[in-house]
Amino acid sequence: MARIVVVGGSLGGLRVTEGLYAAGWDGEVVVLSAEEHAPYTRPPLSKAALTAAPDLATLAFKQRPEAGRAEWRYGVSAVSCDLDARTLRLSDGTDLSWDGLVAATGVEARRLPEVVGTGGHVVRTYDDCRALQERLTTGTRLVVLGAGFIGSEIAATAVRLGCEVDVVALDDVPMQAPLGREVGAAIQRRHEREGVRFHLGRGIASFTCGTDATRVTLEDGTKVEGDVLVQAIGSAPATSWLAGNDLDLTDGLVCDNDLRIEGRRGVVAVGDVARFPNPLIDDVPRRVEHWQMPMDTARRAAATLLSDLTAAVVDTAPFAPLPSFWSDQYDLRVQSFGSLAVADRAEVLEGDLDDEAVVGYFRGDDLVGALLLGMPRQMVRVRKMVVAALAQRQECPRDRDAPAAGGAA
Repeated sequence: MARIVVVGGSLGGLRVTEGLYAAGWDGEVVVLSAEEHAPYTRPPLSKAALTAAPDLATLAFKQRPEAGRAEWRYGVSAVSCDLDARTLRLSDGTDLSWDGLVAATGVEARRLPEVVGTGGHVVRTYDDCRALQERLTTGTRLVVLGAGFIGSEIAATAVRLGCEVDVVALDDVPMQAPLGREVGAAIQRRHEREGVRFHLGRGIASFTCGTDATRVTLEDGTKVEGDVLVQAIGSAPATSWLAGNDLDLTDGLVCDNDLRIEGRRGVVAVGDVARFPNPLIDDVPRRVEHWQMPMDTARRAAATLLSDLTAAVVDTAPFAPLPSFWSDQYDLRVQSFGSLAVADRAEVLEGDLDDEAVVGYFRGDDLVGALLLGMPRQMVRVRKMVVAALAQRQECPRDRDAPAAGGAA
């Protein structure tokens, strides 16, 4: 019997498994999950789940009946893979052959090497969240390294729990890379009104970190002291198990528009690890670490595998999912549609950044994305506006050959 192996048991792995069986796959599906837990949602781990003892049952995804037809191996990961021989070496020492392969390993939290094993926390898994939550009590001095979405969300949650919070980052403002300076500065002002202290635009000269105390010394001599350290310095695609296969692993797995890894039939990627071209934006392969993307890519990857391994006829329309994300910080929801990453300028279209606003993100004259600070009643309208602008650009691409911009100003 033909076998598909799904490496990764989170949201992408779950949805591609359901999609395969729902679309008619009648062979085996084996899902390898490095964690001991059934698939669960991750966004609350840096927000609501930190406010009290996290309940895994409330975080678990609802599973369709098709998921139960697969063989789920928890606590088992892929150590290496031979794409030509179509075999995997697993962490339990066994080998597993496959006819179809799904890379759904997502990303791993980055860690400063000098902090590993010395008491610093990251927040990527349920167990990470549970370990940090136990430390966030009234009066705890929390030092957060990194001012991206995860770092900012943890800071907002911790200060509301009564912690003293210091955020240290190289960027000049929080969330500078995804949102731009002006929006990042406005969000920084909100945090500062809540009592968060920022130490930005400076590197770390040295630090000490233990289970009960940490001290960070910045390049200008400033010392930031705390009881608990959290590293929120970004993530890295989990691709080491595919080393040695002559693949480009510099930033995830390069895929075609059907999510085949470097065009290999029967080998696909889903979710955060997949770097694919989206014709809604341009023809540059990019990774998109947004919550919706594992589900969107899972549907396409399942169809691609069925086409490669069976005689199934699948939709050949270009795969063009709309990127979207949200972040909850205090009582503010930050929500985006489109690709802010390719923009070269941002413009407030409605409202005030210090209250609620709609911000447009442009590449040249083209609207490529929009951000809502609050304004929940405008969400549907803004989404339609972005979809219409991107669709029009697809029909009349004026700058398809232009290099991608480095982010919003």
